[in-house]
Amino acid sequence: MSPKRGVAPLRRAAIVRATIRCLARDGYSELTMKKVAREAKVSQGILHYYFADKRAILVAALETVAADLDRRVAAAQSRGPKDPRARLLALVEACFRLAIEERAFWLVFVEFWGEMMHDRRLREINAALYDRTRRLIGAVVAQGVRAGIFRRTEALPAAAVILGLVDGVSLQLTFDPTAFSVPEATRFCGDAVMRYLAREAP
Repeated sequence: MSPKRGVAPLRRAAIVRATIRCLARDGYSELTMKKVAREAKVSQGILHYYFADKRAILVAALETVAADLDRRVAAAQSRGPKDPRARLLALVEACFRLAIEERAFWLVFVEFWGEMMHDRRLREINAALYDRTRRLIGAVVAQGVRAGIFRRTEALPAAAVILGLVDGVSLQLTFDPTAFSVPEATRFCGDAVMRYLAREAP
């Protein structure tokens, strides 16, 4: 019997959250549908109603952590000034806070990256996610270029550089939260991004 309509989204979300905890604790290689069902406190029959196999549930976990990061970035950007500098700094800080406050979420990215190297479909999903993120960052860069705040540069390549910096520092925070604090990481990377985008002196 299928779950009631109102229960289904909540139960699916609970299963995905349980998967995230399992991935962070045991890694994808040790992930089993039985473990996820036990963590989510549902039967394996219910689990298979929502997800066909491990790959499907891994993709759902990635989509969940990416959506959570998007919400954090949007919330951070909505609270502060709307100029391009502030919007980029809000994005940087939101990513770093996720690495500290929800370490399991970044570990999902790590597990997904490991698996995608052996799975073309997973690589396509990751490529689409990164393309969307580069475009979001690129739109802010382009806004700053048009306003004369940033130097003239191609928005998407610049976004790729910024994303690479944020990814790298976020991973360091995930693996070693004592490396530096979120304010320190935000300041260091914010300075680097602003120097990279700074207009040349006349």
